[in-house]
Amino acid sequence: MNPFALNVMLAVVWAALVGAFTLTSLAVGFFLGYLVLLTMRPLFAETTYFERVIRVLRLIGRFIYELVASSFKVAWDVFTPTHLSRPGIIAVPLTVRGDMGLLLTANLISLTPGSLAIDVSADGETLYVHAMFVADPDELREELSQGIELRVKEAIEA
Repeated sequence: MNPFALNVMLAVVWAALVGAFTLTSLAVGFFLGYLVLLTMRPLFAETTYFERVIRVLRLIGRFIYELVASSFKVAWDVFTPTHLSRPGIIAVPLTVRGDMGLLLTANLISLTPGSLAIDVSADGETLYVHAMFVADPDELREELSQGIELRVKEAIEA
């Protein structure tokens, strides 16, 4: 059976046992189910499920970090008299492949304050991003490539 389906089932069973179908109880149930399945890992055929869960959690953590950091940066620029913003549009070469990876990368970049994915090249190898702080375009390209895009690539493609 699929380890993910088992993990979801264990999360629902946990929520039923505690008598609360809340996001918190489902998340705790999912975590506990993951630990149970991890101990039973030799019973499953070759699967990347256990590593993929870790990579997805790393992606979520990186996105939350980017969200908080960019929110503070934008708020600081808005509320202080000196404006540090240097808006611009940059072309970011992509290493992520596939529609799902491209879509997720563009949307996560757009969800962080101060940046917006504008367009993708026809070949899908370049993402055009409008950013509020483009003092050094190469540094911003590197930050986007080694941040959100790298985590998306790890979670989706591997």
